[in-house]
Amino acid sequence: MPKIITDQNLRLLIDTLAGEGKRVIGPKAVGTLTLYEPLASAEELSLGELPRRSAKETFFPLCENILTYEKSSSGTRVHDIDPARFPETVLIGARPCDVAAAPVLDAVFSWDFKDEFFLERRRKTTIIGLACTTADDACFCTAVGLSPADTKGSDLFLTPLAGGTYRCDVISDKGEALLTAHAGLFAEADAGEPVPLAEPQLAPLDLDRIKAWLDTHFEDPLWEEIAARCAGCGACAFLCPACHCFDISDEGSEKQGARRKHWDACGFGKFTYHASGHNPREVQPHRYRNRIMHKFKYYHDKFGQRLCTGCGRCIRACPVGIDIAQIIDDINNK
Repeated sequence: MPKIITDQNLRLLIDTLAGEGKRVIGPKAVGTLTLYEPLASAEELSLGELPRRSAKETFFPLCENILTYEKSSSGTRVHDIDPARFPETVLIGARPCDVAAAPVLDAVFSWDFKDEFFLERRRKTTIIGLACTTADDACFCTAVGLSPADTKGSDLFLTPLAGGTYRCDVISDKGEALLTAHAGLFAEADAGEPVPLAEPQLAPLDLDRIKAWLDTHFEDPLWEEIAARCAGCGACAFLCPACHCFDISDEGSEKQGARRKHWDACGFGKFTYHASGHNPREVQPHRYRNRIMHKFKYYHDKFGQRLCTGCGRCIRACPVGIDIAQIIDDINNK
């Protein structure tokens, strides 16, 4: 049965979790932006708008060491980074478009190689999702099969009610365990009136039809047309909750340093650059084609899921106004 929690108790929950030694991450005002950041106290929680960057950084940091090394007169020592050191975490107030990406990423990070850096963070994180009550003209979750109240990926899910309370639905065993451990902060659900949910403007698209077109249009004038504007800056990939490309590089000196895993993007000119000097995606049309193909064809071919949750961040951030929702809508209508 659903429970209810007041805004006051939700904030008390944050302080309680932090007092238990857990890392609590949620939307936080940082200068003029709202970002998913560690919360030192409940006062920092800011639920008014979609954070500028996605919540994937909770599991997949922008940059991290995977080992360190040091050389001395007695020899060279290599120190592995133990994923077991990652703290128990609660991600709170995450929007459905961000939360839905987590199980999508699970597929690739647990595929042929088990990425324990990602997977250990996932195992140790409980996600409290929050329904959206506002949407701008860049939001298009409904177009890709999700909704402003989608519970995919959440462990607990909050729906705002009139009067400053939230209905809390248990979605997983993790969510049940958190609620049980803090049962005193929750009450039995009553018939509170839900706050009207957001209404993204783009209607649901036929994603199978879009994939069918992509299956047969690896070569098409569309890629040249789009890429004529693309600056290859990578902002779309870095803000996306589902993009996950990364590189590994060694940084330091002969004496000491680290092997680091850091984000990369298929829109960058050197992303596929070979040591031989050959680049199979040497021009931007090839790179933007890969972006669309990966999201709506390749990932589905491999894992049966789409690599887009309709958050709209790439649309808002693109310096040249490329609109991925418009692109797939145009493909849907071909």
